[in-house]
Amino acid sequence: MGALIAVLAVAVVSAVLIGLNQFGGDEPASASPQTSGQTATQPAEETPSDTPTPTATPTPTPTATPTPTPTTPPALMAAGATGDQVRELQARLKQLQWYAPDINGEFDDVTIAAVTGFQEKRELPVTGEVDQVTWDTLVGMTETPTEDELNNVLTPGPTILGPGDTGDQVRELQARLKQIDWYSGDVTDTYGDTTTAAVKGFQERREFPTTGEVDQRTWDKIVEMTSTPTDDELHNREPENNGGDTAGLDERCLTGRVLCIDKSNNSLRWVVDGEVRMSFDVRFGTDETPTREGEFQVNSKSRDHVSSLYDTPMPFAMFFSRGQAVHYSPDFAANGYNGGSHGCVNVRDRDAIESLFDQVNIGDKVIVYWS
Repeated sequence: MGALIAVLAVAVVSAVLIGLNQFGGDEPASASPQTSGQTATQPAEETPSDTPTPTATPTPTPTATPTPTPTTPPALMAAGATGDQVRELQARLKQLQWYAPDINGEFDDVTIAAVTGFQEKRELPVTGEVDQVTWDTLVGMTETPTEDELNNVLTPGPTILGPGDTGDQVRELQARLKQIDWYSGDVTDTYGDTTTAAVKGFQERREFPTTGEVDQRTWDKIVEMTSTPTDDELHNREPENNGGDTAGLDERCLTGRVLCIDKSNNSLRWVVDGEVRMSFDVRFGTDETPTREGEFQVNSKSRDHVSSLYDTPMPFAMFFSRGQAVHYSPDFAANGYNGGSHGCVNVRDRDAIESLFDQVNIGDKVIVYWS
């Protein structure tokens, strides 16, 4: 009986141990869940590589380069400045004819305009102020002003012509002075008292040093105000072409100074206060380019003109209606009426039209008509 109890006790203990193992025990850490009839697959190990995986290099973002701001050179002199340096500036500009009035040592509006013009002409920065480059350029083109220049004291230059001189240049001087009513009487080749008085009057009127002798300043001004004297003027001759009658003149030609051009008889008459002074044969434009008719006035003159449109010479041109002008025509002189102009009034007497050119003034009337 005791042996049976011991066997039963061993059986009970074994059953308890089996139950605990099924219902309460932990799985081993290395165990993996399995499905009936399947074998679990373990992930393959990666084989290490000796070549490293390249890392992408980031592209740098370009940095914008700022545009440099142009700098204006510092001004040595500018509006409002005064003093001796401004006087020198004005005197140097005056040497180059950029500054006209008296030197006053004040950087005023006239000085600004002079500096601006000088800079623009030399393609320098146009500021109206004097920087170092402007000053160096100006100094390089001029001479150091004298005390007389700085203080508006004019001194005569070396004498070109003076009392006692003789020759053709004296004739030219007298003829030019005669054109502007400073010399009267016959033109001669001797620089005498009459010429001296005429030169003095001309100089005094223009506030030049009044010496009665011709220096470069005086001569340049006389030439600027006159035209080259004709041979007739140099030798006191009346032009050979000395007029004609008034038959057939348009009534508009009877007053004032008029180039009276008659298409009916191919004539041009120079009429002053109803008196015919000179007469010319003329020809006109063709049917394709006719000479305009009507009342005009001389608006410009060009002694040695060349047509920019037709590239042909038009000496002694006196323009009256856009591109139409009275002028000498070598073709008319050579071929007569066997041809025509492009609208201009052609003259074939060269010597006579040269004299006419010197007599006609801008603003004189031009009448083109049929009588």
